[in-house]
Amino acid sequence: MITPKILIVDDDNLICLSLKRVLERLEYQAEFCMDGGKVIEAVEMHQPDIILLDIYLTTHNGLDILKDLQEKYFHIPVVMITGYSDVKIAVEAMKIGAFDFLLKPLDLDQLKLVLNKCVNHLKLKYEVDKLRDVINSDDKLNREFFGKSKPIVRIINVVEKLAKSDDTTILLEGESGTGKEVFAKFIHQQSPRSNKVFIPINCATIPKELAESELFGHEKGAFTGAAQKTKLGKFELADGGTILLDEIGELTLDLQVKLLRILQEKKFYRLGGEREISVNVRVLAATNRNLEEEVKKGNFREDLYYRLNVAKIIIPPLRERKEDIPVLAFSFMQRFALKFDQKIKGMDDSVIELLLNQPWKGNVRELMNTMERAVLMMEGDVLKEKHFGFLKNFDDNDTTSGSGKYVLKVPSEGIKIEVVLKDLILKTLDITKGNQVQAAKVLGLSRSKLRYRMEQLGIEVTRTIS
Repeated sequence: MITPKILIVDDDNLICLSLKRVLERLEYQAEFCMDGGKVIEAVEMHQPDIILLDIYLTTHNGLDILKDLQEKYFHIPVVMITGYSDVKIAVEAMKIGAFDFLLKPLDLDQLKLVLNKCVNHLKLKYEVDKLRDVINSDDKLNREFFGKSKPIVRIINVVEKLAKSDDTTILLEGESGTGKEVFAKFIHQQSPRSNKVFIPINCATIPKELAESELFGHEKGAFTGAAQKTKLGKFELADGGTILLDEIGELTLDLQVKLLRILQEKKFYRLGGEREISVNVRVLAATNRNLEEEVKKGNFREDLYYRLNVAKIIIPPLRERKEDIPVLAFSFMQRFALKFDQKIKGMDDSVIELLLNQPWKGNVRELMNTMERAVLMMEGDVLKEKHFGFLKNFDDNDTTSGSGKYVLKVPSEGIKIEVVLKDLILKTLDITKGNQVQAAKVLGLSRSKLRYRMEQLGIEVTRTIS
């Protein structure tokens, strides 16, 4: 999951700015909305993963805003912010659908705790949705989907040979977002088990206390809170097919022992069970860690590592195979055009150049998310560079935007930052003919943040409204 974005809804400017700084120090992205009447508009603009909503706004009731959010954006966790005297109202908010609430003055540890709960909730939801999509998908991957660079062609040739085996365990290594799960699905589809189920499970997103139950299942009443009936684990559900243990390096040492037994004997016990269960499952494992180093540190069992490492595939990051970027971009464009019912003829060469010059720290996943956003928001039937205005690619000396370059020249005696900011905003407003929405997009700011900067720097708001 990429860095979560949080939208702060509060009409106190000082609180918004302070909370934004705190959230950014905690490595979240943060934006704020100070107008209770424009919350829905702010959600549509910023696409937040989490919302922090003050109950009392000057012109609006936070509970009414919460109801609107639950109706239109029920999937976004909303955390209410309230004073100690308003706990009853906070409880009422929970009944409406708020994820949690925080008391003023905000305690940093409590804030971290609640946000971690939100992030874990989002991760689990993502995994459930992804698992459902994969199980229900009829998509047949082909080798062209992965690209045409020499490293990828070489890997696909090896993968196709390994896939022919019925039960060879394969370890996939690579950075987050390189497509390890897609390669695993390709291996399954090329294998003799292709007509059976493929089940991926992300070991990093399972709470440690539930991991054994998720993998191996449990009997009725096996532990406090256990379901009132027997639950089948992922290994049983994958019987006859393939299971992918993604981020396997996150498993505890206790679970590693049990996994080793399954790999060796194809047998296990459900949690709280007395009957040994046999399964016929091909195991694929994936990790963004160096398991050999983890073994040296004592975090991963050496015997399990060698049992998994029957065959290893190392998937290179996207920055090392830029030749694949156009292929992947076109593939994602077609996929999302179909999904959003967009009729797209193609994309400009300038788009390819822009994509080739991005760092892609999030690898293929980041490229896919970028193409989804661009296709969703585009106008017309050709994907153009302007549809990727949300991308940034700065170096130390200049900023490229379209075909022009901005070069900052600082006089020898120095210059105040306020002067530079004011000049930048004024020139941008001049380019957009006073359209603040467009200027905000060019500058990579929200409209509310641009207006705040304008007021702060003494730029007349009225004269720039289109």
